[in-house]
Amino acid sequence: MANCKKCKYTAIGGQALIEGIMMKSPQTSALAVRIPDGSIDITYFNEKPLNQKNFFFKLPIVRGVVGFIDSLLNGYKAMMISAEKSGYADETDEKTGETKKLGEKAWAGIMAVASVLAVVLSVVLFMYLPRLAVGGLEKLFKITFVSFWRSVIEQTIKLIVFLGYIIAVSFMKDIRRVFAYHGAEHKTIFCFEAGLPLTVENVKKQKRFHPRCGTSFMILMIIISVIFSTIIQLLFKDVYSNALVWTLVKIFMIPLICGVGYEVLRFCGRHDNLLTKIISAPGVLVQRITTKEPDDSMIEVAIAAMTAVLPKEENNDNI
Repeated sequence: MANCKKCKYTAIGGQALIEGIMMKSPQTSALAVRIPDGSIDITYFNEKPLNQKNFFFKLPIVRGVVGFIDSLLNGYKAMMISAEKSGYADETDEKTGETKKLGEKAWAGIMAVASVLAVVLSVVLFMYLPRLAVGGLEKLFKITFVSFWRSVIEQTIKLIVFLGYIIAVSFMKDIRRVFAYHGAEHKTIFCFEAGLPLTVENVKKQKRFHPRCGTSFMILMIIISVIFSTIIQLLFKDVYSNALVWTLVKIFMIPLICGVGYEVLRFCGRHDNLLTKIISAPGVLVQRITTKEPDDSMIEVAIAAMTAVLPKEENNDNI
């Protein structure tokens, strides 16, 4: 692994896909996918990022919310492209054994329905259920928790549900491959930050846990949510009494929590000291689940994606 003292910060980030990886730099985004014939297909996103369309979108906190929305939109689009190009969305006729392409509209419809169901399930599991659980504990033990402990218990339940979910899906073969591509993405970014040539051997030597990972972002949001929930309960003492109202409040708090989480994660990515290591530790620990060691072919895809977004001019510091 490279000496961190020689490492540089990069604004390039990535996302693991189905048999592929998307890399995103301030200049462009590209996704590399291993297609059925064994070659690597590169697709560029020429759309201007949302945070570059308006000065307001570049402001601290705001840029985190905008970046999160941008990542969701591009991530959804990239996932659909990777599924189509990798052959994951193909249908196989059980009688003839012939493989047919699933129509783009049909696949988009499946993804749209899945996304809506995921949002509804997230609201129930991560917002409504924890509030009901706390109320149930208070009735069971005939006590009333103070605001801080309410928030801690809620977020602990949320964390348990989140960890339980990713542990469960990590046993699925397809998801394990996505997690391995996730590891390849991190290793490639570390290799670039270390100033080493992007080769399979150099990438393999890098660690797979990165402080700016989306997993770390999710854990940070849970921790920050404890702080914000406690403050809201102290300022508006009656808001917690109604489970539905409290759920709506939690939903409206998401942009602020997201913005603050982004700034903290950005700070951790730019600095390597005891404080940032402590802040990053929970997320890095969970990355042991969400990242797996990649094989050489996955690293090749990650290198292709990284190379595609690097600026043509050498010594460009805007990366």
